[in-house]
Amino acid sequence: MKNRTILDQIGNTPLVKSMVLNTNPNVSLYFKLEGDNPGGSVKDRAAYNMIKNAVDAGEIDASTKLIEATSGNTGIALAMIAGIFKLNIELVMPENSTKERVQTMKAYGAKVTLHPDGIEGARDYTTAKVENEGYYTFNQFANEDNWKAHYKTTGPEIWRDTEGEVTHFVSSMGTTGTIMGVSSFLKEQNKNIQIVGVQPTDGSSIPGIRKWPTAYLPAIFDAKKVDRTIEVSRDEAIEMTRRLAKEEGILAGMSSGGATVAALKLASQLESGIIVSIICDRGDRYLSSDLFE
Repeated sequence: MKNRTILDQIGNTPLVKSMVLNTNPNVSLYFKLEGDNPGGSVKDRAAYNMIKNAVDAGEIDASTKLIEATSGNTGIALAMIAGIFKLNIELVMPENSTKERVQTMKAYGAKVTLHPDGIEGARDYTTAKVENEGYYTFNQFANEDNWKAHYKTTGPEIWRDTEGEVTHFVSSMGTTGTIMGVSSFLKEQNKNIQIVGVQPTDGSSIPGIRKWPTAYLPAIFDAKKVDRTIEVSRDEAIEMTRRLAKEEGILAGMSSGGATVAALKLASQLESGIIVSIICDRGDRYLSSDLFE
């Protein structure tokens, strides 16, 4: 019997073909189901890489006061993995976060602080704690171990599971760790693979997809690694999230709906191709919101 742990279940998520939404017969659209990670999202990969490397380097231990700003999924992943490593962590989130997210983090043993000024306010609060009170932050927005998790795992999995035939990769952009890491790996295999980032239209608020003010642009982001961006509106993302559930049987969050909107726009423009789009998380952590009303 293999001595597999919960941490061994991170990664190697399914790649499933769109059966309904993609109507271009010459294009195959695949969804990478990151909700199948044990913590329920793509962020398990980065959280594990950031924590393990910090522990191995002797930067943190059980006595370290950890703090991280998060819109949700990274916080859940950090809470789950910190508990396994017997680390204490405070997670700072926008106060409009769904109760499922807050309760999940608490269930894993984290302290949760809700901030009234959104993710930017949560980031500022966290920075102040680090500078003035001796806290340690992983700072997912600037941590090289964030994108390197996807360089080591997500990118190779996509290459393997498409047998090297992927032509386009589509990902929502938040911290940008996923798209940076996958782009770095796939471009090394075939420089012609197109990397497509998803951003919200002006005035649209889509959890997990951001168009950052310059002062908050993630330090790990490199615009040269993204060939094209497609903008989606909040209404488009909501409608597509509902369609993903009803028509493809994929219950996911709004950022996944947004990525799917972009992937389908792309598919309609191509003569042929194999598109892989990231389904960031599971939709059950949004059931208390009006997303599926």
